[in-house]
Amino acid sequence: MKAAIFVEPGKMEVKEMPKPKIEKPTDAIIRIVRACVCGSDLWWYRGISKRESGSLVGHEAIGIVEEVGKDVVAIHPGDFVIVPFTHGCGRCVACRAGFDGSCLNPTEGANGGYQGEYLRFEHANWALIKIPGKPEDYTDAQLNNFLTLADVMATGYHSAVSAEVKKGDTVAVIGDGAVGLCGVIGARLLGASRIILLSHHEDRAKLGREFGATDIVSERGDDAVKKIMELTNGVGVDAVQECVGATSAIEQAGKIVRPAAVSGRVGVPQTEPSSNTLFWKNIGLRGGIANVTTYDKNVLLRAVLEAEIDPGKVFTKSFDLDHIQDAYEAMDKREAIKSLIIVSDK
Repeated sequence: MKAAIFVEPGKMEVKEMPKPKIEKPTDAIIRIVRACVCGSDLWWYRGISKRESGSLVGHEAIGIVEEVGKDVVAIHPGDFVIVPFTHGCGRCVACRAGFDGSCLNPTEGANGGYQGEYLRFEHANWALIKIPGKPEDYTDAQLNNFLTLADVMATGYHSAVSAEVKKGDTVAVIGDGAVGLCGVIGARLLGASRIILLSHHEDRAKLGREFGATDIVSERGDDAVKKIMELTNGVGVDAVQECVGATSAIEQAGKIVRPAAVSGRVGVPQTEPSSNTLFWKNIGLRGGIANVTTYDKNVLLRAVLEAEIDPGKVFTKSFDLDHIQDAYEAMDKREAIKSLIIVSDK
């Protein structure tokens, strides 16, 4: 099979690799239809974090089940599925509580990358999300919507859930990447009446408004804090969704929420904030890895099928697998909000 390989910072290649096989009774082999590049993939692409040269990459996909292990009874060959980056077992205390992103039975690593033609997926019986019908039943736009449910839409929604957004709230979303933009959708799904998106890029701000943002704050740093306090009559927002992870974003979140509010964060933090930053305002802090399977099964798949949300618009450039280098470069240079990779025909 063809699969994308990390060579070194700034360099990706596509190579022929052995097709993955069933190794455990809970496995499934997925033929990938579409995949994509995540903002977190840029960490090792840019050399910010380390990754082994020659390693398979990617963690978001939709595809067709080709084969299943003997313990997989809920999913069958031929099923069209969302392939989440989480592999929740569905049995542990975390999964049963709805936090499959923190599953206590972690996988040992799949023998195949999501940015490739085939993937071995673990904990397939519970973690995979079945989509009605077949890929050919849907438009390209609908397929893109399904693909976001493998990570970015679920992660954006997690930022809103973690911030405890409720009907009528005024919410701020920090970060205008694909996750932050999907966070706007998440805040709208939970009933926020005013959604303030902090965005410094015109194209992203425009899409944020399409998704439901009512206000755009383009200022940076302390000027952004000042603007938000003006918009909220000096009180601060009812909830903040921190979708970056930079130390400055975490600190900014604490400055723009009202006392006793919650900061929901999904950006992997560079450093944890000082407890004193949040202590004096009684601000709550929660969030982490998104609970993809739980959210998709309970809320997000239905919202896509009923055309209530259209998160696939975050894919602003598309590539085939042979042009994986171009897909990464487009993300790295901010030429694409999120790069779509079309791996196979419908």
